[in-house]
Amino acid sequence: MSNTHSATPVRELGADSPAKGLICRNCNATYDLIAQHACWQCFGPLEVDYDQAELAKVTREQIEAGPQNIWRYAPLLPVGVHPEDRVSLNPGLTPLIDAKNLAKALGMRKLWVKDDSANPTHSFKDRVVSTAVSAAIKLGFDRFACASTGNLANSVAAHAARAGVPSIVFIPHDLEPGKIVQSAIYGGKLVAVQGSYDDVNRLCSELTETDDFETTAFVNVNIRPYYAEGSKTLGYEVAEQLGWRLPEQVVVPMASGELLTKIHKAFEESAEIGLTEPGKVRVFGAQSAGCSPIADAFAEGTDVITPVKPTGIAKSLNIGDPAAGPYAIEACRSTGGGMAKVTDDEIREGVRLLAATTGVFAETAGGVVVATLRKLLESGQLDPEAETVIYNTGEGLKTLDAVSSLVGPTHTVKPSLKAAKEAGLLES
Repeated sequence: MSNTHSATPVRELGADSPAKGLICRNCNATYDLIAQHACWQCFGPLEVDYDQAELAKVTREQIEAGPQNIWRYAPLLPVGVHPEDRVSLNPGLTPLIDAKNLAKALGMRKLWVKDDSANPTHSFKDRVVSTAVSAAIKLGFDRFACASTGNLANSVAAHAARAGVPSIVFIPHDLEPGKIVQSAIYGGKLVAVQGSYDDVNRLCSELTETDDFETTAFVNVNIRPYYAEGSKTLGYEVAEQLGWRLPEQVVVPMASGELLTKIHKAFEESAEIGLTEPGKVRVFGAQSAGCSPIADAFAEGTDVITPVKPTGIAKSLNIGDPAAGPYAIEACRSTGGGMAKVTDDEIREGVRLLAATTGVFAETAGGVVVATLRKLLESGQLDPEAETVIYNTGEGLKTLDAVSSLVGPTHTVKPSLKAAKEAGLLES
């Protein structure tokens, strides 16, 4: 079913883009490649619809010859095939770490950590923002904006600074200080809203309908379909880094649930177009007990999400009314995966355990993933013999307050050899 309200040409997003339009996840109504995130027919969410024949032309060799960042996957994305079409800090190709010590501690055969804290603003959000703002420029927007729990605000502000365009980012007033400073340092407008992320998101949705914000691209509101596609690169990269094969299991943190659905989509696409051998990746979702509407719905055997008021230390995951929750549940159920939630104390221990065994200092979302991995293993839901990838999506220096009470100097000594000896520091 083709919608006739828009005349925006497909080629607006790049002459060689494999994207042919937008499609509703619920009713399959189709639209041109425009700045719109909800279906006019059923109000369902829109996502990018691709020409499968064009995707099937993409080869491993073509990708491997591309740039050393997410744009090597441009032929699989809705924008950015031509370098001049990109607004980018060049994120991607982050480390896939062989987590031997963590695997041993948890009794697993093979475990990898995909560490996206190595991105330019130290979170996976650089992937989605680069894709979104590249689309935004092509669609005629001249200011970047977002509703954010922190990492997204950091990335949008940084990309705006790189592109030389203004930005205005909206955050809950009680974010971690590190994320507030990082958003502010880039020089755009930073608006602290007295409320939760869901309040912030509601305000931004209302602002998109006003004349004053007509030319402002809210990356996770009015151009959300393009924004979400950037997350697929986390699936493509893992497959490529494993030698063009799929892992058996993955554990992904969930806020809106969209990251999980797009990683799952990337694995399916990789197999469908021949980049990898066919195979099913069991997908598992991780949430904080302070904000677990998706995991709770999964446990109750429903796909109806009951909104919650977020609490707890994993603030980057604190979305109480997650838009992609039902689709994350569907991805986990269809692959034989699962979900779990973990407490603040378990999250802190997850951050500590990951750091002590891999050298990766994760933000609290990474602690959620490690703690959930352990819980899924203990409950028998996750196979310890299967090759598993877990995703760390952000840098621990952004959430120091969460773990600062757990660690500190192991010894305090006077500056003398005698003091060091008395403290036992000369003993092996």
